[in-house]
Amino acid sequence: MNTLVANKIVAVPVAAPPGQWIGAGGSMIVESDKQTGAVRKHYIGMVTMLDIVAHIAGDDHLSGGDSITQDLDQRMSDPVSSIIGHSFEGLSLWTLNPNTSMLDCMEVFSKGVHRAMVPVDGQEENVASGAELAESASSYKILTQMDMLKFLHGRAAELHSILSRSVQDLGADTVQIYAITDRTKLGYAIKCLKAAMLNAVPIVRASDVGQDDHKQLINASLITSLRALFGRCRKLIGTFSATDLRGCHITSLKSWLGISALAFTEEVESSPLYSESDMQNRGSSRRELVTCYAESPLSEVIEKAVTNHVHRVWVVDQEGLLVGVVSLTDVIRVIRHSLLSDSNDQ
Repeated sequence: MNTLVANKIVAVPVAAPPGQWIGAGGSMIVESDKQTGAVRKHYIGMVTMLDIVAHIAGDDHLSGGDSITQDLDQRMSDPVSSIIGHSFEGLSLWTLNPNTSMLDCMEVFSKGVHRAMVPVDGQEENVASGAELAESASSYKILTQMDMLKFLHGRAAELHSILSRSVQDLGADTVQIYAITDRTKLGYAIKCLKAAMLNAVPIVRASDVGQDDHKQLINASLITSLRALFGRCRKLIGTFSATDLRGCHITSLKSWLGISALAFTEEVESSPLYSESDMQNRGSSRRELVTCYAESPLSEVIEKAVTNHVHRVWVVDQEGLLVGVVSLTDVIRVIRHSLLSDSNDQ
């Protein structure tokens, strides 16, 4: 957790001595000496903020948030190897060959993979392009969905025919939305992220919501085992993200669990753990909601995501009611589909 905070990142690869672990998803991604070829490290997985949040939430994620306080210290002292794979993405660890085309890379990211390792000075026989579960190189870099979006943003003029189309027209928005209310306590909100395996959820106004329903996720269009309400068409007032926990010292997290998730997001705005660039991106002491309309061009969504460095843009109507969400996965998926369609038409 301290490593993520210090480096202002949301995920980090986990390395282990060679020959002692099985890599996530059966992967065999190793770092070897450039001169001798001897294996120095075996990357066994990727740990994200969502993995940490899921670990904090514990196994009984449908119960109240009070249980979090009881063994938080123990959970935060557990070895990092024990939390690999808590989130869906952590079940596998992928590499992308440097020769991989942008379209092939977009295919990987369009399926929900958020980041992949790219070998530097890899073995010459590994010339195949695409995503791989086995690789040996002297060092690696990490390519993320946000890197891809920044690349596409820098070529907006070339992609004008695609990016000028609306979110709705491209089918880039998802209307099934899980949400929490402004009454949801932080402890419950953490458990909600784990229950739905989401990196972030919108916070909606709790008007006409039952007394106990602030403890549950609100689902836009599907009644689930969480006794969900309808989150769609409610007033959007905030966002609770796993990365918000970077603004709070873990040692003081216990004292925060009883306040609402909305209040927590407002309190961590002033945290010194946030970087200066984060403060500049927000533009004010209160974090602005990053939203668009269904009629907004995709270029606007990309601009907002890149400028604010967010991984989702909420779709609202003219009254500010939540009607959908556009994720980086959605954006990459529809651009790739459009590029392939245009190529086939020609």
